Amino acid sequence: MNNNQSNLTHEQFISTAVDAVNTEISALTLLTEQIDDRFAQACDIILSCKGRVVVTGMGKSGLIGRKIAATFASTGTPAFFMHPGEAGHGDLGMLVKGDVLLAISNSGESDEIRMLLPVVKRLNIPLISISRDKRGMLPKSADIALTLGKSQEACPLNLAPTSSTTATLALGDALAVALVHARNFTSEDFALSHPAGALGRQLLMRVEDLMHSGTSENLPLIHQKAPLQEALLTMSAGRLGMTVVIDDSDKVTGVFTDGDLRRGLEKGIDLQTPMREVMVKDPQRVSKTMRASDALSVMNENGISQLLIIDDTDRLEAIITLHDLLQAGVK
Repeated sequence: MNNNQSNLTHEQFISTAVDAVNTEISALTLLTEQIDDRFAQACDIILSCKGRVVVTGMGKSGLIGRKIAATFASTGTPAFFMHPGEAGHGDLGMLVKGDVLLAISNSGESDEIRMLLPVVKRLNIPLISISRDKRGMLPKSADIALTLGKSQEACPLNLAPTSSTTATLALGDALAVALVHARNFTSEDFALSHPAGALGRQLLMRVEDLMHSGTSENLPLIHQKAPLQEALLTMSAGRLGMTVVIDDSDKVTGVFTDGDLRRGLEKGIDLQTPMREVMVKDPQRVSKTMRASDALSVMNENGISQLLIIDDTDRLEAIITLHDLLQAGVK
C-alpha cells in the first residue's frame, strides 16, 4: 500500500467524512436509548462518594477516561485517572476506601482491569462500568453497568475505536453535567479550578485586585474651587489620565479626564476656570468586589476609561482604568 498516493477525489474525501460523522451521530442516538435508571443510580453513587472518582481504562478507552476524569475534576467532582497496567504494578495504592471506580472497556473484557477487580471488591469500592453491552466480564462484576449500545464504528473496517469512543466521551460528559446540576455548581466554583487561564481571569478577578488605592497623597484629587491649570499638574502626577474633584469635606463631586481636557482646549477654555465649572458630575462608580470583567463592560457601555470606587461617605477609595483591565488580560 502506498500511503503517499490517494485514489480518492476531493468529493470522495468529503463524502467519506460526512459518512463518518453520520455514523457517529447514529452511535450517539443509540446511546440516548441506553440512558435509564442505571445512569441515575451511578449519579447517586458518585454524589455519595466521600473520596474521589478514580477512572481507569486501557488504550483508547484510557484516553477517553483521562478526559472524563479531567471534566469531573473541573466541575466539582474530585477525580483522577489511574492507568490499569500501572495499577497492577503498584499504582492501585491510589485507590482507597471511600473512592468510586469508573472502569471503561468497550468489550468489557480488558485483562488489565480484570486483574484489579479482586482488590476492588476486597476494599468494598463501588464499581461503575462503561461498556458496549452487559455481556462482558467487567459489566457482570460492576455494581452499575452503563452501556453504550452496539453501534457500528466509523472506521470502514469496523475495528478502530471511533463511534464507541465518541459515545463513551458523551456518556462521561452526561455524567459530569448531571452532577453539576445536582451539586448546584456555579461559575465561581468553576473558576476556582481554572485560575490560570482566560476563564479564571474573567470569573475570579475582582476590581479590588487591580484598582489604584491609597491616601489622598497618591490619588489624583483636586478641589472643586481650584483652577483648571492646577488640575493639569494633578493629572500629570497621577498618571491615570484623570483627576477626581472633591469639595471641602473631601467628598467626590465630579471627575475631569484627558478627554475632557482635549474637548475644552478645542473650545478655547480658560485655564483659570474653576473645576466645578468644567468637571463631569455624578461620575460612574463601581464596587471593589465587582468582577473585573463586569467593570470592563461598564466602561465599554459608557465610553469611558476610568471608574471610581467610592466609600459609604462619598470619599474616593480607589480608581481602576481601562489600561489596568486590558493589561491584566480581562475581556
